[in-house]
Amino acid sequence: MHLRPVNSSDNAALWAMLAPVFRSGETYAIDPQISCADALAYWTGADAGCFIAEAGSDPLGTYYIKTNASGGGAHVCNCGFISAPNSGGKGVARAMLDDALTRAKTLGYKAMQFNFVLSNNTRAIDIWHRAGFDTVGRLPQAFHHPKDGMIDALVMFKTL
Repeated sequence: MHLRPVNSSDNAALWAMLAPVFRSGETYAIDPQISCADALAYWTGADAGCFIAEAGSDPLGTYYIKTNASGGGAHVCNCGFISAPNSGGKGVARAMLDDALTRAKTLGYKAMQFNFVLSNNTRAIDIWHRAGFDTVGRLPQAFHHPKDGMIDALVMFKTL
C-alpha cells in the first residue's frame, strides 16, 4: 500500500469512494445530494492536504488533514477518512491514520481531534481508541441517521 498526495487526475477515483459514503448519509454530516464538484472541493480543499492510499493503481482509501480551528486552536488538526467499498477489513483505515499522525507531527500540529464520530461507527471508534484517542465528549442525538434514527456523535482527541 502506498499513500501519496492527490492530484486532479485522481478526481474520478476520489468520487468513486466519496459518492457511496456521502449518498448513504450514514457516516458524514454532509448533504447526501452533494454534487461531485462540491464533494471534491470539500474533500480536497483541506489546508494541510488530501491523500490517497493505493495498491498499484487500485485506490484503497483517501483522507484529508486540516487545521481544526484558527487562532489559538490552530495547533490542533482534524481529519476525514474514507475507505474504498472493496477495502474494508484490509487495514486501510489504520494505515491512513498512521500516515496522518506522522504527517500531523511533521506539519507541527500538537493534537488531532475528530469532531463528529457517530456512536454507531464502532469500527472507526475501535481504530481511534487503539491509536490512543480518548472520547472527550458526547453530543446527544446530534445526528439523524437514515436507519438508526437519532444517534449520538463523539468528539475524540489525541495529543501528538
